[in-house]
Amino acid sequence: MENTFKCSVCKETKSFVPKGVTTGYGLDENDNKVCYDCCAEKDKKVMREQGKISLYLSNDNLKYKVTNWPGTLCFIPYHVTTGRHNIAGIRYDVWFLFEGKSWHGTTYGNNTQICHCKRAK
Repeated sequence: MENTFKCSVCKETKSFVPKGVTTGYGLDENDNKVCYDCCAEKDKKVMREQGKISLYLSNDNLKYKVTNWPGTLCFIPYHVTTGRHNIAGIRYDVWFLFEGKSWHGTTYGNNTQICHCKRAK
């Protein structure tokens, strides 16, 4: 099996080495293969145009980061708070900058990394 694919966005032939459960590429809404760099560009476009996006909040020894699925788009929050949530038990709020604008993200509970992000007003 050859470990290459053609990105449907940049049209470049990309090589990858599958590690664990990763495919080495993303899929768009039409199941076309998209390289991880183009995934980041598509996510940035969504952020610019829609002002909201679902990303992922991870934490390694209280060093938080907000990323897209492949990790090619990454933000280090400048502020993180935790609070109580009536259903999930805990709520994480993070604030980070994207293109000079402040964004706010919220993750509910410790059983998910999904971070609901919106451009702050």
